[in-house]
Amino acid sequence: MSAKSTASDITEDAILGGRLRLRQPRRGHRVGHDAILLAAACPARTGDAAVDLGAGVGAAGLALAARVADTTVTLVEIDPTLAALAAENAKLNRMETRVRAIALDVTAPARAFAAAGLAADRVAHVLMNPPFNDSARQRTSPDAGRALAHAAPRAVLVSWTKTAARLLRPRGTLTLIWRADGLADALSALAPAFGAVAVMPVHPAPDKPAIRVLVTAVKASRAPLALEPPLVLADASGRPTAAAEAILRDGAALAPGRT
Repeated sequence: MSAKSTASDITEDAILGGRLRLRQPRRGHRVGHDAILLAAACPARTGDAAVDLGAGVGAAGLALAARVADTTVTLVEIDPTLAALAAENAKLNRMETRVRAIALDVTAPARAFAAAGLAADRVAHVLMNPPFNDSARQRTSPDAGRALAHAAPRAVLVSWTKTAARLLRPRGTLTLIWRADGLADALSALAPAFGAVAVMPVHPAPDKPAIRVLVTAVKASRAPLALEPPLVLADASGRPTAAAEAILRDGAALAPGRT
């Protein structure tokens, strides 16, 4: 934490039905459903190496490590305070031997990643929850931390996707969560380096439009796009669906796409 941070600035919260505990800032960007859905959609297998880009306090990467035995995860976060909390959270959940956090800009050059132990063409999976509100078109939060987490020009998605493609080994997978109304931007960013793109819409309720899409893609694949059955988070009465409960509380996998 920074020198200005105090104990009262940080909360410790349980997620995944208590399977994980996370220390996070009391104000600003807070861990929500998106990180858990992202981890659930990553098709990692036992022993795989993964990188979580824009990891924040490590929720998605740690949720992945909790679900898949013996995975190694590197949490990449631009904010040194959040990166320090991510490292603390790895220790808090007794995963420090296979989960590490580094303070690094996702758009940094390849040599900066290599110096941090992330050489090109090595990892099996990248997962990312990029800032998805276009700051040129939408109002951003006055809170600096929340704005950094949620708002960026659309070009940021392109640069993040290029970093993911560089890190992944051939046939490695990229998993991302994005605004449903920004799907065209995501598909455009993926097109130069990825195929076998699978899109799963996420609906808040059966009669509501999708608010998110979970997207998986395979590096250097030529397979066509697939539209997966949707995930619905709550039923008509507002109660969580069985599928949502299995993911958000029980840590179940949700792995769209073809590898």
